[in-house]
Amino acid sequence: MLEIRNLQVFYDGVVEAVRDVSLSVPQGRIVALLGSNGAGKSTVLKTLSGVLFPEKGRATGGTLSFDGQDILHCAPHEVVRRGLVHVPEGRRLFDTLTVEENLMVGGATRPAAEARRELDRVLELFPQIVPHCRRVAGYLSGGQQQMVAIGRALMASPRLLLLDEPSLGLAPQIIDTIFDSIRRLRDDSGLTVLLVEQNAALALGLADYGYIMDRGRIALDGTPDRLLANADVQEFYLGVGSGGTRRRMQEVKHYKRRKRWLS
Repeated sequence: MLEIRNLQVFYDGVVEAVRDVSLSVPQGRIVALLGSNGAGKSTVLKTLSGVLFPEKGRATGGTLSFDGQDILHCAPHEVVRRGLVHVPEGRRLFDTLTVEENLMVGGATRPAAEARRELDRVLELFPQIVPHCRRVAGYLSGGQQQMVAIGRALMASPRLLLLDEPSLGLAPQIIDTIFDSIRRLRDDSGLTVLLVEQNAALALGLADYGYIMDRGRIALDGTPDRLLANADVQEFYLGVGSGGTRRRMQEVKHYKRRKRWLS
């Protein structure tokens, strides 16, 4: 469904954020894009959804193919119409609009009757936000806001959903609810998802395949089982040393500086 080949992205024409990144997202699968803060994960999603320009970012090389069609230079609204929808890091709701109004904004590209039907499906998926439909979104908890943000994206009936750090700042119980909902969307409706996360164990517990970025490029890729069994991933992302012992923070930081897999 989605093919990225040798993508290169610069900010301000001088800062290289993404270097020759290539990855594939098959239809009906969840693919995790992992990496530490600043690795370039969010830049990949912004490039896909066409929203690099406010930050003076520009793709200077490579190709983006969605269903066999080039989307590298598509405007954001055209990307959405083709079925690729982005849930950005930090939710980015319209704080002064109600929950229902936020959701209906997501369905703006669809006929009104279809948008109302999709609204019913979103509220069925996230019943926790039903009592808050008439509340201003800015007063919701972080977990409720994340559900609204994902629901708003689903209102556009995406074929590929881009999720940027959906677990960020949320309580474990809320994270479980959101990730269970994502799993249901894949299993029940065949939704394709590209999931950006720093929490490797959480993301790989959900994904069908994973890529790990480091300093703007892909360092490793493989199935979740293969990545979780990799000694570098265990030390670098899970804080687990030889013999299954937990590593102290000082040891993990030292390991991150070594970056054995890139030597």
